[in-house]
Amino acid sequence: KTCVTDSTSVSNCKNFPSMLTLNSYIQACRGLMIAAVSLGFFGSIFALFGMKCTKVGGSDKAKAKIACLAGIVFILSGLCSMTGCSLYANKITTEFFDPLFVEQKYELGAALFIGWAGASLCIIGGVIFCFSISDNNNKTPRMGYTYNGATSVLSSRTKYHGGEDFKTTNPSKQFDKNAYV
Repeated sequence: KTCVTDSTSVSNCKNFPSMLTLNSYIQACRGLMIAAVSLGFFGSIFALFGMKCTKVGGSDKAKAKIACLAGIVFILSGLCSMTGCSLYANKITTEFFDPLFVEQKYELGAALFIGWAGASLCIIGGVIFCFSISDNNNKTPRMGYTYNGATSVLSSRTKYHGGEDFKTTNPSKQFDKNAYV
């Protein structure tokens, strides 16, 4: 307790505000949000190693497994966040519509809606990450493209007109009516 005594010898004592004295639903929501943030951090690390554009992570098959793991972790993170926001919103609406509840009543605020939107995006992103490995299961190899070198406009024109010199030929014979000059 903290006690304060004023000049008239009146003493006023208060309990220390502690995190452990919070209501159980607030502690549960706090725990779920901490778990969601932690899972999101580890999901981001796994996603970094599972992306095709990074050199870390091994072969394509190993990267696909890491990407799927990242997707699952993102889904779990979104579910933790969604559960925490929904639990808090349920308690707020229950107290708000209870006519026998006489303490201060709260309403749903922007933080809950942002939490729900973030949780939804996290779940959707995790599902997309899990399905992004589907083209690795294809048995057909990817087509490779070869670079044949640059060709100039002049060499491509003389190539198609029998190798004649460009300056000595009649310009009307080289182009169709739809050719751009």
